[in-house]
Amino acid sequence: MAMDRANRGGIWGWAIGLVAAAIAVAAAVSPPSARAGEKGRMLPAPAGDIAPGPATSEVAILAGGCFWGVQGVYQRIAGVSGAVSGYAGGDAQSARYEVVSRGASGHAEAVQITFDPRKVSYGTLLQVFFSVAHDPTELDRQGPDVGPQYRSTIFPTSPEQARVARDYIAQLNAAKAFRAPIVTTIEAGKPFHAAEAYHQDYLTRHPEQPYIAIHDLPKIEELKRLFPARYRAEPALVGARGR
Repeated sequence: MAMDRANRGGIWGWAIGLVAAAIAVAAAVSPPSARAGEKGRMLPAPAGDIAPGPATSEVAILAGGCFWGVQGVYQRIAGVSGAVSGYAGGDAQSARYEVVSRGASGHAEAVQITFDPRKVSYGTLLQVFFSVAHDPTELDRQGPDVGPQYRSTIFPTSPEQARVARDYIAQLNAAKAFRAPIVTTIEAGKPFHAAEAYHQDYLTRHPEQPYIAIHDLPKIEELKRLFPARYRAEPALVGARGR
């Protein structure tokens, strides 16, 4: 959306504050399966994955709606050393929030994930992507955010990643893992551009912001619930690396 989400705390106002409070109360008295905002589902792992080689660091780029929540999820996965919010799909000149938010830049809000393939595989990152990080059946939107900049896209950084992504989408569609077809696109050869500093680590720095509380913190709880062995309590923050 053209409006900067960083200012939504005042725009959503007291009404959303009441909604957030209601969600918190409901979460306290409801079983996990009934909690508002919970959309996670445990999906099968990819039938084919990339076997780890000698490399100790690789990069994955994923887009699934607002990058605040996607970044927050991957920062909390063991084996991930960094996750940076940014833009992918367009050119370098348009990789600015005020341009991307208009929806015509070709960019998607994306997250660049640096991971150790000996500790967590690319296939596992995709499993989390489809299970927890977003809804892959929503076309050019996620929740309240509408526009092609919020599309579900995988930006493979190697032919092997492209193969795993393509085969996994086919696997999930064949299994009818979702009620609607997966609309996730695969866009190879698109460079990543880091977003502005104020977008980095946003979920961790603003956990009480209504947008974060309603739309993104439930993703963290779902990661912890569905992937307890993968969950890390201390996120790998961009700020911790001096960015």
